Amino acid sequence: MPRDRRRASTSLKRKVAVRGPRKTVVVFCEGRRSEPEYLEALKREPDVKDAAAVDLRIERRATGSVPLTLVRLAIDARERSEREEGEIDEFWCVFDVEWPENHPNLREAMDLAARHGIRLAVSNPCFELWLVLHFRDCRAWLDNDAARRLRRACDGQVDKGVAGGSYMMGRHLAVERAAVLDRMHMRNAVMFPHDNPSSGMHRLVTAVSPQAL
Repeated sequence: MPRDRRRASTSLKRKVAVRGPRKTVVVFCEGRRSEPEYLEALKREPDVKDAAAVDLRIERRATGSVPLTLVRLAIDARERSEREEGEIDEFWCVFDVEWPENHPNLREAMDLAARHGIRLAVSNPCFELWLVLHFRDCRAWLDNDAARRLRRACDGQVDKGVAGGSYMMGRHLAVERAAVLDRMHMRNAVMFPHDNPSSGMHRLVTAVSPQAL
């Protein structure tokens, strides 16, 4: 990784704005490819980079971590930002529930995040569901393998990589479909972690791209 990118990743101070107030978001990802590649494509979108004036940073050092570890990293980053008088507006963690066997310490991770103001974008069962929602509705329970097969059927991708640009035109539909899933589970009194399928990615996308609403 280039030296200047390492410095950009570790510094939590806001970059100098070139137009209007800027919203600064730090995102901690669980995945090694799909989530970072999708978010890299998202932050290049004009309504994120220009209209919304969002400085989205992806903390790649956290990739491959379990949810509780990600939340602790985000809390440490928030506390460091406050000590340095940084101006980070929001800290997010992106992770999965996983089925048939859930990630360990999911509830602890969510409770800890809530106490420290860390926002979460949790996909149930996995991030592939969020990708599927760019192409079609999905309201039936899925395990990880089924979600991945469905994702491959939608985009033809054979590995976990994401051609992020091909998803961007469909992200508004994905936001709407994920919000519908939230309402469906609420109406049926289905609580986490049983809210399968669901994805909180729609809240992250609308946080950095208000036009996605």
